[in-house]
Amino acid sequence: MRHLSKTKKFGLKRGPRKAFMKILAQNLIMKERIKTTEARAKAIRPIVERLVSHGKKQNIAALRMLTEKLPKVAAYKVYHEIAPRYKDRKGGYTRIVKHLAPRKHDAANMATIEFI
Repeated sequence: MRHLSKTKKFGLKRGPRKAFMKILAQNLIMKERIKTTEARAKAIRPIVERLVSHGKKQNIAALRMLTEKLPKVAAYKVYHEIAPRYKDRKGGYTRIVKHLAPRKHDAANMATIEFI
């Protein structure tokens, strides 16, 4: 049964999956738009939105939490550039746009995730 299983596992154990999500979050933050599979986009969305919400607090504890979760360059970008953009917004900082054509070699549904 799937009771209380909230996250996709992507065929990875806990450590590699956490590293994978951290890399995806870093890529989205640094490029502000990435093309990936629908499942990956849906999995990364709550993580990134939570990081932006922490960055909106604009205090030293929030910055330290961001540097704990992300590489230093990405954490500083969230804190100084991305979070101030959304200071008047209550949530929903990202948008997922689904593509019509699936990926060729495995027919995975593709999507673009971007900041609004």
